[in-house]
Amino acid sequence: MYVKGLQFQNFRNLSDDCIKPCEGINVIYGNNAQGKTNILEALWLFCGGHSFRASRENELVKYGEKFYKLKVKFFSQDREQDAEIIFNGGKREVVINGVKKASSTALIGRYTAVIFSPEDMTLVKRGPSARRRFIDSAICREKFQNAVLLAKYNQTLNQRNALLKDIFRHPELKKTLDIWDDTLCDLGAAIILQRLSYIEKLSKKAREYHFGISDNTEELSLSYISTCAAENGDSKSEIFEKLKKSLHESKSEDFRSGYTNVGPHRDDFDIIINDRKAKIFASQGQQRSAVLSLKLAEAQVLSELTGENPVILLDDVLSELDRKRQDFLLNKINGYQVFITCCDFEVNNLLGEGKKFLIQNGEVKQ
Repeated sequence: MYVKGLQFQNFRNLSDDCIKPCEGINVIYGNNAQGKTNILEALWLFCGGHSFRASRENELVKYGEKFYKLKVKFFSQDREQDAEIIFNGGKREVVINGVKKASSTALIGRYTAVIFSPEDMTLVKRGPSARRRFIDSAICREKFQNAVLLAKYNQTLNQRNALLKDIFRHPELKKTLDIWDDTLCDLGAAIILQRLSYIEKLSKKAREYHFGISDNTEELSLSYISTCAAENGDSKSEIFEKLKKSLHESKSEDFRSGYTNVGPHRDDFDIIINDRKAKIFASQGQQRSAVLSLKLAEAQVLSELTGENPVILLDDVLSELDRKRQDFLLNKINGYQVFITCCDFEVNNLLGEGKKFLIQNGEVKQ
């Protein structure tokens, strides 16, 4: 797929405008704090989720305004399509090909993108929550059903945690905990099964990329870390039983902490280079190579699963990489539509036959 046009109104600091990118490399350049990343953020929102920067959607509305509106025209599934996102009064409205939808998750499978940001370069060393977000974001862009699963699981988890806090004051409520456990285990088993499948596919692709970027000297693999000992080859029913057993065994700890201590919300995955855990032993260069391999693998897996090449969004990430890794990345994304943010001096080295957009004080100069 590729984007044919992006229109924005009252979005961040951007002046109302419409840009028409090319199908190859699109370079968005300018000084810092001018609005370059806002273009990528707007493109990312159509993936069906939330901003990769803001925690609250009202932060995306231009200062002094009450709403924002985005519209994208894109080619996908062998036809031209369009979608709009309007955020007004705390509510988001989504329209796809002229039809109003319940949420932007309806775009999953039609519109696909992969984001590389400076924060991603720290994925290896960061805590488990960052790696869980990485997996869940990926599986949600694979299938709409995965996004629904995660939403239901988190809702059930919040209800169980609320009950655990009430049990501290009202011990007689302990017997009602089993009501939530079966639902939590059913949803949790489905999520873990999807994660295990995704990690297996991602690991194979990332291994190939990392082998290339390390000049055939390093082997990368991924290993899912389950709090209920789920592993590759387990069926959903087997994971359900393991999760149910782990929940039962952790009840005393749950009562003390007022929190559910096992389940996919506490899982993680290890990035392993030459049989050693990267978060402990990898150098900074190895960490960046590993993340680069993971992101390229993410794009390839998404392409194979959806039948569409995702749009690649590079948010000032090239400045985080040395020349060798820059060249490797740019070579591997050949054939994708790419949006790159960078500073002025980097433009000529990146552009080639692409298109450039200068951003000054939120105004796009094409």
